[in-house]
Amino acid sequence: MRRGIGRWATAATALLLAVGISGCGGEQRPPRGVAVDLPGEVPVEAPADEPSEAPPAVEAMGVAPSKASPSATPTAKAKPKPTRTTTGPLAKPKPPTETKVPPPPPKPAPSGCKPSYRGTQATRSQVKAALSDAAAKTYWPTSAPAIKIPLNLVKATAWQESGWQSNIVACDGGIGLMQVMPATADWMNQRFGQSYDINNYRDNAYLGANYLAWLTKYIGDMYFESDYRLDTSLCTSELNSCLLNAIISAYNYGHNAVAREGQPLTIPNPGYVYNVRELMNTCECLSF
Repeated sequence: MRRGIGRWATAATALLLAVGISGCGGEQRPPRGVAVDLPGEVPVEAPADEPSEAPPAVEAMGVAPSKASPSATPTAKAKPKPTRTTTGPLAKPKPPTETKVPPPPPKPAPSGCKPSYRGTQATRSQVKAALSDAAAKTYWPTSAPAIKIPLNLVKATAWQESGWQSNIVACDGGIGLMQVMPATADWMNQRFGQSYDINNYRDNAYLGANYLAWLTKYIGDMYFESDYRLDTSLCTSELNSCLLNAIISAYNYGHNAVAREGQPLTIPNPGYVYNVRELMNTCECLSF
């Protein structure tokens, strides 16, 4: 979802691959090292558990924020999940049902640029709560089978993108925990009638999870006949075999690099996908 920040998840064996990095909704990024073996600790100093400014309450996708609990979701009957005879992607995708797509990516950040920091960094416990709330949401509750983003995927993505640093700003403009691009945040707020603040750590977590949910529906409709399951058991040794790998890839490289009309499902950044998949099982952040 961002460009220009060095990888926070490192490998125990220091085996690195060079892959492209992109902002949320972006298409391609300059290369950076990606750990493909067991990730270890990231060089992030855990801040003291001091309270920071409370964020505004936010609601489920498609519902404007209110003073209600951020974990509240609208009550609605989800459509039944489709029955499929296969779990792999269609060789020839269906036309996308979502015609409103994220904006194109920004220009790559200058080489050697270092990220900056602004504001107060949220504590580890605050970040954990924000990511857990974002993962607890039921997205597209009335227009699709209830889409939920696995908590370990949300945690692993945030660790991969920022090392759970809420106040980090990438050289290309990616912001916060989920390294959301400002233009993408504006698009999502307009698309779903929200008013998320990209600089607020809780809203940032919602933006990242919302984008993962949007990718799930966009790619799920095109290649998986509206089967939105993100189960690891559906993945084979072929990276393009499952929806989970596809949305991880698209979060990093953008939807158009993964899902194109009339083209097979493509995974252009295998190192990033391998790393996030590994973090989903072994990240120290899962125990926080």
